Amino acid sequence: MEVKGATFLYALAGLMITFAGFSALLLGIRQAAGARLSLLDRFVVKTILVHLFILTGAALLPPLLGLWNVSEAWLWRIAALSFAIPMLVLLLTYSHRRRKVVGTGPPPVGFAVFIVAGSASIVAMLIYIIGGFEYQPAAYITGLTANFFTTAFGFVTALDVIMQQPVDAGADADDPCER
Repeated sequence: MEVKGATFLYALAGLMITFAGFSALLLGIRQAAGARLSLLDRFVVKTILVHLFILTGAALLPPLLGLWNVSEAWLWRIAALSFAIPMLVLLLTYSHRRRKVVGTGPPPVGFAVFIVAGSASIVAMLIYIIGGFEYQPAAYITGLTANFFTTAFGFVTALDVIMQQPVDAGADADDPCER
């Protein structure tokens, strides 16, 4: 069974994986230029990669379920719940996890876009699909796309902070990875 929006989902998955590689490469270049990776650097890259792989999996799940001839009524509900639950957990615990690792929370604009807008788009998508409204594929793909862009915005915001760090100040004295 061909799933509505499958071509868009495949393109989005490819874009997400490309962005994940680009994100990791950027910090690799920073390290090659002589900067040691700080706790913030590692936390940001790990967070972005985890988010992007969840988003990629969410983009590939509807076509995969379609291969198993899951009815369209259930396909979008299963995909929405499978995407929404882990992503909401990650988004809603982000500030706490960042404070625990880095010692500071996200900047206000990063919090507003990455966490609030990202979570709101997922909740809206979930309510729309579980409610059984028309155009469920569009709601799912819109929620997924919105979260891709909020994740990209979160990375760019964090990258701005990382790039302002002095080259030799990247290493933390208490950092076990630098021993």
